[in-house]
Amino acid sequence: MATPQLAERIGAVRRFNRFYTRQIGLLRDGMVDTRFSLTEARVLYELGQTQETTATAIAAALGLDHGYLSRLLGRFAKADLIIRKTSPEDGRQTLLSLSAKGRATFRQLDHGSEKLVGALLEAMAEPRQQQMVAAMQTIERCLAPDAAGAPAVLLRPHRTGDMGWVLERHAACYGNEYGWGGAFEALAAEIVTKFLREFDAAREQCWIAELDGARAGSVFLVKGGEDIAKLRLLLVEPQARGLGIGRRLVDECIRFARAARYRRITLWTQSILTDARAIYERAGFRMVRQEPHCSFGHDLIGETWELDL
Repeated sequence: MATPQLAERIGAVRRFNRFYTRQIGLLRDGMVDTRFSLTEARVLYELGQTQETTATAIAAALGLDHGYLSRLLGRFAKADLIIRKTSPEDGRQTLLSLSAKGRATFRQLDHGSEKLVGALLEAMAEPRQQQMVAAMQTIERCLAPDAAGAPAVLLRPHRTGDMGWVLERHAACYGNEYGWGGAFEALAAEIVTKFLREFDAAREQCWIAELDGARAGSVFLVKGGEDIAKLRLLLVEPQARGLGIGRRLVDECIRFARAARYRRITLWTQSILTDARAIYERAGFRMVRQEPHCSFGHDLIGETWELDL
């Protein structure tokens, strides 16, 4: 017997299924104003993704009963949607492909589906679109962790409320991992405050990385002089490391700096921040100066790195 908590979750999943099937029109007689059922459309989609395939491969990919699929393919053949031929490598195997009529039908279905989903997304603001896609990818990984691929990582410009998170996470992460105290938090606060007060959208930017819809990293590119940009406050949450988020954030800074016609990017880091240093080195930065100092309650070796654009 299901516990009260499980029963509540079962109800939530079933409620979402009813909502979503209605939302994208799966309860109608045909997919996207065609005569094809959902299953027929999915089989056509599988056939449309390859030049040739087999009934066995389609059944495995879609989890269909072989007898049911055989009858469906028979209807496709009668409607001149598919071509069947014996495999030259194995005479016992039949290869399937779409006919010219079948490919035209597939394109109609594919275009109709794309148009339907496009309309669904266009009705939302950009942040809401990203949130929905990330949530869908989270569901996919929960149901099929081995097949769903890499986690959903999105980069976006900062928006209201992000700076409080940036400051809080820098203080917490560097405090927990390196013992840096209030002095580092004050430095991060100064950088954030200056960015907000003097923000120049044409020459400066902050990017927030989201992992499955939740904030997971940040970086700033700010003016450091007439033709020099500064990369500041690179952070990736501990649970999000190893996914290439830091590299993507730095690459975005480089791309923006080039578009803004900066001549060089410079940054200041510490010798103990080995993961960050590796990202900078892979991106083409070179260390130009080292200097011992005592900051944030610790003896450190500060490093200046530069990238000529």
